[in-house]
Amino acid sequence: MFRPLIKIVLRSFARVLFRVRVSGSVPSGEARLLVIANHESFLDGLLLGLFLPLDPVFVVHTGVAKSRWFRLVLSLVDYLAVDPTSPMAMKKVVRLLESGRPVVIFPEGRITTTGSLMKTYDGPAFVAARTGATILPVKIDGAARTYFSRMGGRFPRRLFPQLALTIHPVTRIDMPVAPVARERRRKAGEAMRRIMQEMIFASRPQQTLFEALLDAAAIHGRARRLVEDLKQEEYSYGDLIKMALALGRLVAKESAPNEHVGVLLPNLAPTLALVFGLSAFRRTPAMLNYTAGADGMQAACTAAQIRTVVTSRAFVEQAKLGDKLAALEGVRFVYLEELRAGMGLADKLWLMSWAVHFPRAATHIGAPEDAAVVLFTSGSEGKPKGVVLSHRALLANIAQIRAVVDFSVDDKILNALPLFHSFGLTAGGLLPLLSGASVFLYPSPLHYRVIPELAYDRGCSVLLGTSTFLGNYARFAHPYDFYRLRYVIAGAEKLAEPVRQTWFERFGIRIFEGYGATETAPVMAVNTPMAYRSGTVGPFLPGLQARLLPVPGIAEGGMLHVSGPNLMSGYLKVDQPGVLRPPVSDAGEGWYETGDVVKVDDDGFVRIVGRVKRFAKVAGEMVSLEAVEKLAAATAPAAQHAASTQPDAAKGEALVLFTSDRELSRERLLVSAREHGLPELAVPRKIVPIDALPLLGTGKIDYVTLRQWAEAA
Repeated sequence: MFRPLIKIVLRSFARVLFRVRVSGSVPSGEARLLVIANHESFLDGLLLGLFLPLDPVFVVHTGVAKSRWFRLVLSLVDYLAVDPTSPMAMKKVVRLLESGRPVVIFPEGRITTTGSLMKTYDGPAFVAARTGATILPVKIDGAARTYFSRMGGRFPRRLFPQLALTIHPVTRIDMPVAPVARERRRKAGEAMRRIMQEMIFASRPQQTLFEALLDAAAIHGRARRLVEDLKQEEYSYGDLIKMALALGRLVAKESAPNEHVGVLLPNLAPTLALVFGLSAFRRTPAMLNYTAGADGMQAACTAAQIRTVVTSRAFVEQAKLGDKLAALEGVRFVYLEELRAGMGLADKLWLMSWAVHFPRAATHIGAPEDAAVVLFTSGSEGKPKGVVLSHRALLANIAQIRAVVDFSVDDKILNALPLFHSFGLTAGGLLPLLSGASVFLYPSPLHYRVIPELAYDRGCSVLLGTSTFLGNYARFAHPYDFYRLRYVIAGAEKLAEPVRQTWFERFGIRIFEGYGATETAPVMAVNTPMAYRSGTVGPFLPGLQARLLPVPGIAEGGMLHVSGPNLMSGYLKVDQPGVLRPPVSDAGEGWYETGDVVKVDDDGFVRIVGRVKRFAKVAGEMVSLEAVEKLAAATAPAAQHAASTQPDAAKGEALVLFTSDRELSRERLLVSAREHGLPELAVPRKIVPIDALPLLGTGKIDYVTLRQWAEAA
């Protein structure tokens, strides 16, 4: 009799103490409704019982029902105590759903200890499939930060954090087709896991990079130290925000609103701070690849209409970039050393008395759809293309990754991949800052002896790299250097099987291979502990849509086209500087053609069949095959040339140049490459003399035959 009154009182207290926000609505008229939710704390059931406009039955663990304190809470609701280890337990839930009562269940079966989604049990999924129930996903956010959670260590907890319940659109799980019940149960469980991941991803806030940084600092505390670089100084959230505000204001004086500002800096904490600072003042950082030739950097500056480049005199001197920068035309360089020296009293007063305390009011934060960063990748014509990624795209990809990988405050990421690389920027730079994980920034992935020692010395738990880099780290590492690693994630090129085997046999570590593109910010698919299949790049991330269109002459798989919130805004190209070109795809507007032929199995795992675009990935870098052919033509104009690729265990792919000039050598090509400002990666090591190039009936070069020749060479 007193239950409704007690609920009203508790609901009022919860709204005052926890400022509970409820978004979304519960559909009416559903005969069989199964409410599922993530499990963050002991408060979760109470929150759902108080704020959902339902009178459901809660499925609870028998161990919980035996507790005197929890029986007191459970007296406010109807509940069913089940033992998840009993094969008969779920039959009670089936009968309950078939009776027409709404049911609330936590598919994880236990409160998270990581702050992320944990193992989901097959039982609730099989119940949903068997009864044809309508599934209502509800995301609980903030409860893990209360003292009612099971989080420990350095995870931030408060007495009364703000809580949120997000009610998502309903869905269903169809009974899977499989010969045995065990397999049907497993497939249903996989479907439930994907629903939970989609729910977590879809609950992300819509904001900008700088706003996301401020929110992360508010959650984890401005005093939390999490970024370290070669200076061996740990920077806190407060340090990064102060640095971002100062650098953003100083560079804003040297540039115009919405201008693309070139960033030519190594992996250091100020580089990350500058990315956030520029976005806070409505400037777009354009991350220049300082390992590219002068011609490549000039093309990038032209395509993105970069007039101002921020760099450092010390870095230019150490990296010996003076000659390359001197060759760039139409670009003005702003040096960090001079910016710091030019910071006047007014700037310091603005920073310390106003901006640090009220950063949102002191800056000019844009909208989520505004450009957040410009990254550069090689196009089919050999000129770098600017890939414009919005705040929405970058933050969506980070949310997608966090929905499937449990990064936490107890992790430390070792990132030696350059921040001008999409993998290095998103996964190795932005992700740790916005998730509260620590990160050690190292300026070069080529120091094969140093990086394993750093992983050991700094106690890193996550390592990012390409197959080439990981293979070389394994060559020089002590067997104990990677003792604390729990995630080694490979991307940017195909993971070589010898590298996979070496890491497993020598270090006992399973490498999680992923797949992506700069145009998708960049991750599209990745293997995880909960979804792993050797030889694949894992399932697609939540929120990403994929279509396979047939490719003439290729029997297996299809051309992959993708769409999703992490898709780029468009390209900037040299032939039309500053003009944003949205992605073009045969799948329709808003889709991107990856250029890769893939297969997707019945469980959703993606296997790369091959690449059909006219570029190669050599040691993780994109090399245009047409640029290789142009280089050969410039070196030996009288001959015919065509480039292809062959698999390479060390570098992923190797260039093969077919030429009718039997005197053409790599040394001549290297000289010509230096003259034309092309990187050494564009110079093939294997040169195959032939009498004539194979041609199609249309007169075009038969690249399919060339690829077969290259693989046989």
